[in-house]
Amino acid sequence: MLPEHEMGERVAHLLSGRMLDYVEVDTDYAVVKTKPPHDAVGIPLAESRIRGRYGVTVVSVKRETDGPDATFTYATPDTTLMYGDHILVVGTIHDLERFANAN
Repeated sequence: MLPEHEMGERVAHLLSGRMLDYVEVDTDYAVVKTKPPHDAVGIPLAESRIRGRYGVTVVSVKRETDGPDATFTYATPDTTLMYGDHILVVGTIHDLERFANAN
């Protein structure tokens, strides 16, 4: 794929919804930085059923409450997402777009 085409797709994904960053890692598979949907906030990931409902996996979380020097940490089934968190999510492009636009 041409670099100009890849950049065009990346920008289109970032402008089309709530994605904060987007990296396509393979054909139809990407990593997205976004914020959690409202229905996933305040409950552990295992109970939120994000993977079952959206087909994506939350792999990392960065807490806004940890301040400007916060870093991403691995998500576990016990991780509870909060408003303001940034999350890294992996999945197919279609599923990621659906997840990022859920609210």
